[in-house]
Amino acid sequence: MMAPMENAPAPRNTVVLDVKGLTVTLTGEGRRNRVVDGIDITVRRGEVFALLGESGSGKSMTARAIMGLIDNGDVEADTLTLSGTDLLSLSAEQHRRLRGVHVSLVMQDALSALNPVLSIGDQIIDLMRAHRSIGRSAAQARAVELLALVGIPSPDKRVHDYPHQFSGGQRQRILIAMAIALDPDLIIADEPTTALDVTVQAQILDLLLSLRDRLGMGILLITHDLGVVMEVADQVAVMRTGRIVETGSADVVLTEPQHPYTVQLLNSMPRDVSPAAQDADTPPILEGRGLERTFRSGSGRRAHRVAAVADVDLDLRQGEILAIVGESGSGKSTLARMLVGLDSPDAGTLRYRDQDVTRGRLRDRKILRRGVQMVFQDPYMSLNPRMTVQQIIAEPLAATHSGTPSSRRERVAELLELVGLTAEMGSRFPHQFSGGQRQRIGIARALALDPDVLVCDEPVSALDVSIRAQIIDLLCELRERLGMSIVFIAHDLSLVRHIADRVAVMYLGEMVEIGETEDVYLRAEHPYTRSLLSAIPPQTRADRGMLARRTRMSA
Repeated sequence: MMAPMENAPAPRNTVVLDVKGLTVTLTGEGRRNRVVDGIDITVRRGEVFALLGESGSGKSMTARAIMGLIDNGDVEADTLTLSGTDLLSLSAEQHRRLRGVHVSLVMQDALSALNPVLSIGDQIIDLMRAHRSIGRSAAQARAVELLALVGIPSPDKRVHDYPHQFSGGQRQRILIAMAIALDPDLIIADEPTTALDVTVQAQILDLLLSLRDRLGMGILLITHDLGVVMEVADQVAVMRTGRIVETGSADVVLTEPQHPYTVQLLNSMPRDVSPAAQDADTPPILEGRGLERTFRSGSGRRAHRVAAVADVDLDLRQGEILAIVGESGSGKSTLARMLVGLDSPDAGTLRYRDQDVTRGRLRDRKILRRGVQMVFQDPYMSLNPRMTVQQIIAEPLAATHSGTPSSRRERVAELLELVGLTAEMGSRFPHQFSGGQRQRIGIARALALDPDVLVCDEPVSALDVSIRAQIIDLLCELRERLGMSIVFIAHDLSLVRHIADRVAVMYLGEMVEIGETEDVYLRAEHPYTRSLLSAIPPQTRADRGMLARRTRMSA
């Protein structure tokens, strides 16, 4: 039987979650796979315990085991208790009654987690009435109170709205409101800020910390983001391939790491690169003037045009890395598509090597496709799964009738070596590679025609932190070896500071600031640039708390 659990707050530092020797073994296709292997975790009230690791390390499976959500495998442990209750002894129904009341889960993708056909208020009301004896009107009043607590404006009105009517950050706040609705002892936050823009991420982290302080709950934070851990963690465990390789006080682990893997993670920020020598008299290799791109939105009487890119000027010089930074909807990806000729501007001019290639005529496209190539964001979606790596990289050569089949094979082998792979890998298919290897293949394909310019659209945002550093180092090495120019599209200001010669900031389709990297970082002029800079997570443990202070000041 499940021991009775009271929701009256226990003293701070009381152990909420005690895990010793947790093992999770999944079963499928006649095989058993141990994905969590004998880990220990202790979370106390009023504490943030960060479980840090890369994709496939077992972090999320650990969360699912604690929540009782493993249905295709076995969960074993020497100890697995929540506020003194033995979780291993619970039935599925007892686990269901436990969830929300004593432990809640905040998931990464709020849009998928929320029911699209129920209002936000109804979802909170249903949650409360499923676990508590409470009338509908009282539950609705509590829903309004919770929305106000997590910072949703006009909560008495917004309580009737549906998930699609909220922004990504607001939806994440709603998930947090639902998580605290029944005053749980523990919140498990599984990558709660991964899908959010940097300014919204800072706000959500600040909200979680303020709720921890106000309500005294424990938080198990699952993340791959070192900056997030630097800012909020009290305790940290570093997880790799199902095992915890290092654990302890965040102050110690993040400043005096002992395990080589922890050291590798902490050293994963790419090194600073030397700025490219610039000759002011040299004409730009790629030049845009007054570039505009609009899209139709709505239908019928509500139809209108939305300016995705509005009157943008930019120059790119030989050997330069120009970072274009902005949050979702700023227009940076639309601008990238215009620079490589995938979209034609509605107004303005685009010149490549002093030739007008604005209108997307066949001649213009041929010129651009040889000289300007793109590296896409998602290495899983941008490679044809039915083609071998040899065919993928050779495709631009075949499409432009470059060389013979034999010379193309030699060129592919050369390109694979150039990006840190081997010629033998050309016979494999994309699914046989990791995410970082797939992005290297995408870069090799982009280099096939010897372009002068690479336009990289968020090329590392889908990759783990250590792999991200390797791809950044590769791009910088290619710039040095081949003398090419790079347009680096990103939302991560902390990343581009290490690699860019100049930074351009986009906001609502406009380029609001552009300048030398250090000038922009140290002497930003536009308020939006300053807000982006204030939202950068700390890079060292010594800077802990700066993000929260800056976030509250900007609010």
